[in-house]
Amino acid sequence: MGNNERVTARNGVCVSASVVKTDVVLVGAGIMSATLGALLRQLEPDWSITLFETLDAAAAESSDPWNNAGTGHSALCELNYTPLGADGEVDITKALSINEQFQVSRQFWAHAVDNGVLDHPSEFINPIPHVSFTHGDGGVDYLRKRYDKLSRETLFEGMEFITDAGEFTKRLPLMAAGRDFSDPVALNWFEHGTDVDFGALTQQLVNYVGQGADVFFGHKVTNLTKQSDGSWIVTVRNNHTGEKRKVQSNFVFVGAGGGALHLLQRSGIKEAKGFGGFPVSGEFLRCTNPELIAEHAAKVYGQAAVGAPPMSVPHLDTRVINHQPGLLFGPYAGWSPKFLKNGSITDLPFSVRPSNLLPMMSIAPQEFGLLKYLIGELAASPADRITTMREFVPEALGSDWESITAGQRVQVIRGSGAKGSLEFGTAVVAAGDGTIAGLLGASPGASTAVPAMLNVLSQCFGDLYEGPWSSRLAEMIPSFGKTLNDDPKLFKKVWDWTSKSLELTKAPANA
Repeated sequence: MGNNERVTARNGVCVSASVVKTDVVLVGAGIMSATLGALLRQLEPDWSITLFETLDAAAAESSDPWNNAGTGHSALCELNYTPLGADGEVDITKALSINEQFQVSRQFWAHAVDNGVLDHPSEFINPIPHVSFTHGDGGVDYLRKRYDKLSRETLFEGMEFITDAGEFTKRLPLMAAGRDFSDPVALNWFEHGTDVDFGALTQQLVNYVGQGADVFFGHKVTNLTKQSDGSWIVTVRNNHTGEKRKVQSNFVFVGAGGGALHLLQRSGIKEAKGFGGFPVSGEFLRCTNPELIAEHAAKVYGQAAVGAPPMSVPHLDTRVINHQPGLLFGPYAGWSPKFLKNGSITDLPFSVRPSNLLPMMSIAPQEFGLLKYLIGELAASPADRITTMREFVPEALGSDWESITAGQRVQVIRGSGAKGSLEFGTAVVAAGDGTIAGLLGASPGASTAVPAMLNVLSQCFGDLYEGPWSSRLAEMIPSFGKTLNDDPKLFKKVWDWTSKSLELTKAPANA
């Protein structure tokens, strides 16, 4: 592959007068495009890459640290990944899968630190315990069953089950103050969890990609047109000048978050037909009292309300952003027709097509619980939100917390004919010929960016992926093609290496 003419940037303006040719176009400067760009630079350093971002900075949407909880989703504490079945048994299948995926991300990040792709790990990842919390006899019984299953697995060794009120108070003083322990409590405690600032991580990756690529902020991709030779003409508009440019690319990745659906629809690929999106917005309460922030050093997840989507599972989260500890509680779900925080109210209606109309309409009667939950959330007052928080922080006062708007999420609606299903995971949508791909969906999202992008490489560059790239990927990700949960020795080796390289053996910032 070659680059016949490179785009240059002068004050953010494309200055080439002709169609520019490039090997790869990345749409969006979030964690997904940044990760894919970094992988491709490692695998094919001679390929030309051009990245376009609508906003004027990287990671300004869902990857921004205040737009997500930064949990480093590895199913250590998220109870929606370990559902209780009708038979009374806890299903840990999804938890194992997600933890395996996060281990892949950890390995790539450690490799990137070791090889100068990333720098100063504490800027984007810090150690913090991951904790599951329930109360009441039913909640305690469920958490005991969860612990009994997960603690036997290699990936979850070291998990603790805690019901003692004194130990609860010692570890979670903010949550213990004012609590009536006649209502039994339980914790699943995993000491070696992480907090991830995906904004800082994305910015570092984009900086690395930009050392051998053309990166344009303030440029919106408006259309994608397939050419007879299999390449794509990407039409781009400069948001500041209105100038339009066209770029010809052999491969396009649409990593535009909520904006990905529209572009995949415009591409005309048959694989995008039938997909729709259901936007869910929300808010967090951010603590403004340094004394309270200092009393809590953990990510504590509870059980979701009936009908609530996974992204709405309540959690009291320690954050480390710019080396400063913070504390969030939420999220409180809301609704907006926008697909991005910086999107348009026409995003949802303009996404409706003949191929997805019936599947989207079929969702309402299927997801009555979700609709009821959203209506209840929208009707909640600020006082109601503090009352909800008191399940976690019994002595919570509204004066210690401020409301911030969380990132917009678009849940995938996948349909065929008149039937549709609402999915809360992520979905890679790739053309059959491998010339274009995009990512739809939300949770667990950024935490599994590396395996998600490996999926893109596998689907779109199969011969290279199975051939010359495989050995290189195994160098970057020692568990590549393997299952760590089935190989305790390899897991320990990988865990010790990633913990050292990512500097995760240090105490949390506010411990």
